[in-house]
Amino acid sequence: MSDSVTEAVGPGRDESARLSAVMLRVNGRTRRLELDPRTSLLDALREHLRLSGTKKGCDHGQCGACTVLVNGRRINSCLTLAVMHEGDEVVTIEGLETPDGLHPLQAAFVERDGFQCGYCTPGQICSAVGMLDEVAAGWPSHVTAEVASPRITLTEEEIRERMSGNICRCAAYPNIVAAIRAADGGPR
Repeated sequence: MSDSVTEAVGPGRDESARLSAVMLRVNGRTRRLELDPRTSLLDALREHLRLSGTKKGCDHGQCGACTVLVNGRRINSCLTLAVMHEGDEVVTIEGLETPDGLHPLQAAFVERDGFQCGYCTPGQICSAVGMLDEVAAGWPSHVTAEVASPRITLTEEEIRERMSGNICRCAAYPNIVAAIRAADGGPR
């Protein structure tokens, strides 16, 4: 085989020319990266920024383990390219805690035992933060009884529907729902 075949299938001498510069605000800090434009946001967070709290579960957007907040909205970070988020504010599980302590949802998950193996927990918590913001904004779900109402009642059914994109293989769902209700000020 000649060198030209090797260059066609493997990294070439000019690999840096194929990288894209991207600036993200991650957990309140500006981060500048040089990435292959095919790099998912999940891989940029885990492999390039060494933020290992966000988990790679299915890598197909079906389990929710990779859920992060982008500009306040929850997304599956495995399904989006990092370069698509130039200048965006990204919050991972590591960014929820404040100098004063755990985020209320993190504390509620600990208090209500909303985890077992813990693998899905970062995605569950980030998704719950985004979900509570959606409820506060009055966004109805498939099970919202009164879609025209300015206030949505956060029932167990409502929580389960809104969190249905986050899978827990250990089946800690009752405790996850209890933790979300506790963090929202619902029945304990």
